[in-house]
Amino acid sequence: MGYKAQSRPLGGQQRPHFATPVASCNAFSLDSAPASFQKLPISDFAYSGTELDAVAEAHNYYRWITDRFAPFLGRRIAEAGAGIGTVSELLHERAAPEAMLLIEPDRGNAQALERRFAKDARVSVHYGYLEDADPAFGADTIVAVNVLEHVERPAGFLEAAYATLVPGGALLILVPAVPALYGSLDKAFEHYRRYTRPELEKDLSDAGFEIEQLHYMNLVGIAGWFVAGRLMRRTTLGRGQVRFYDRWVIPWLRRVESVVHPPLGQSLIAVARKPETPAHRRKS
Repeated sequence: MGYKAQSRPLGGQQRPHFATPVASCNAFSLDSAPASFQKLPISDFAYSGTELDAVAEAHNYYRWITDRFAPFLGRRIAEAGAGIGTVSELLHERAAPEAMLLIEPDRGNAQALERRFAKDARVSVHYGYLEDADPAFGADTIVAVNVLEHVERPAGFLEAAYATLVPGGALLILVPAVPALYGSLDKAFEHYRRYTRPELEKDLSDAGFEIEQLHYMNLVGIAGWFVAGRLMRRTTLGRGQVRFYDRWVIPWLRRVESVVHPPLGQSLIAVARKPETPAHRRKS
């Protein structure tokens, strides 16, 4: 299956960019990086958005996501677009895996991950992309939180996820939903799209995955995103706003949505599994 990918020159060569994971603008010196980092493969990607910085203090929100994923987490977890490790740390605490592979194409963020998990031999960092990570890792779980919307052609990323997973492995993803909400925030955060449920279902099915769960979440967040990104045309979220929403809205909203799945939401959360027996994948 062909795909159109972003490319940038590196040493005179072009390489595909399947994913542009969320990241922060933290910068470190490569010379001061740990020795293990200096041996990592080189990526030319540099994230220029502000998304991770804007939601860095949304602790309850990220814990809600990881708790939704918890029943499906395996023993060998790969996280695509790990950023500076906010979700990685929660996954590490929740699943206690025997091994974690954190994949991140931004140099500063990969260094931050190396430093954050330097004392844990179970965690390794791949400075690069999902499609060129070591297949010998044998991932039984791939997590991608707010990653797919950054990919110009998501079929390539999903094919890489399918190829990386062992048979029976699970892909756990969260993406922004409701295309009508697309506005200044999405542009600033370098989103190509917001998803409808049928669109995400088709993309996953076309890649060969069997969908076990696919639900909207964060119903109330629709109003806030619409006001900030469509009416007020903001380009980032204030930390005070994020803290308020995370502290006073997320806890009770989580309780409500644990009982009744909302008919719509700011995000879509999905659990998709690679079949034990390879299935025929439809061509797009």
